Amino acid sequence: MQKKNEPTLVGVKEIARRANVSIGTVDRVLNNRTGVADETRNRILEIIKDLDYQPNMMARRLASKKVIRIAVLIPAVSGETGYWEAPLNGIKQAAAEIRDYGVTVDVFLFDQNDRSSFTAKTKDILKATYQGVLLAPMFEEESLDFIARCKTQHLPFVFINSDIAGEESLSYIGPNLYQSGYLAAHLINYITVPGQRVLIVNISKELDLHHHLLRKEEGFRAYFQEHPKAITLDKTDIRKTDYKSVKTKLHKALDDAHADVIFVTNSRVSTVAHYLEETGKTDIRLIGYDFLQDNITALRQGIIDFLICQKPQEQGHKGIMALYNYLVHGATIERQQYMPIDIITKENCFNYKN
Repeated sequence: MQKKNEPTLVGVKEIARRANVSIGTVDRVLNNRTGVADETRNRILEIIKDLDYQPNMMARRLASKKVIRIAVLIPAVSGETGYWEAPLNGIKQAAAEIRDYGVTVDVFLFDQNDRSSFTAKTKDILKATYQGVLLAPMFEEESLDFIARCKTQHLPFVFINSDIAGEESLSYIGPNLYQSGYLAAHLINYITVPGQRVLIVNISKELDLHHHLLRKEEGFRAYFQEHPKAITLDKTDIRKTDYKSVKTKLHKALDDAHADVIFVTNSRVSTVAHYLEETGKTDIRLIGYDFLQDNITALRQGIIDFLICQKPQEQGHKGIMALYNYLVHGATIERQQYMPIDIITKENCFNYKN
């Protein structure tokens, strides 16, 4: 008989004792396996509920000796933008948290200016044995081909940073791209007066394939269609991403038509800031994306007026944890997990974290 004030043993053995069944029967119920009569299963589940029993997942994973492998496919950090360092840090943090549960995370990095490198990495992933994929679908056509192959292999996938409309991923974790562009236009509406000009700048070697940039531009233009204002929207697409090429294209664009505001659709806004500082055009208002060191420096100097930030490190962490919870715990994962769209200025940037 249990002594007074003696703590109750809450574990598989205690559940089996109270249900008058074997430990193996309890284990089958906990793992939702067949071979247990409905009446017995219901009795065990009721005892589990009464005891508020939480299985020791680490012990169960180690006992199973089954390793779950997750593949990550994201761009490499480049000399032109360090944006992907933040998601990678979040991925590494999550991988460290779940390593002891028998889950390994392998990272495959591709060149965001070279779609062939993306395709090569997808082949490497498909040749190996993985149970889930975290993917930044930067090249739409190639991503669709990879996704089709994942579906054939019953391989669940999670998107981060950008989504592909109509594709049934396990989850999308990132900004609402359309709303992000819409917000940028709303900001510009506040800082412009009728008669001024706004220059939209897309800097991307593979612009036609980088659908996430075009989605932002779509939201940006939609704002001014819904809120007409007597300003002029110009646009320049810069497909060579080195500074010399960016400088040449910006010089021509600003010679053709003076701009009062420049909106850069990605994290390369510091390149434009460098040009404005070098040419003494710092009277032009500048808005762009992402909390990167070069961007932060230009923001604090007053060359960039606003940075729109979307928690990239948290995206990476959430992406891995979504796959972990689905594969290990059988959890239902929220289909769309939109990140906050934060507006950062030189006044509030000091304590901000990705």
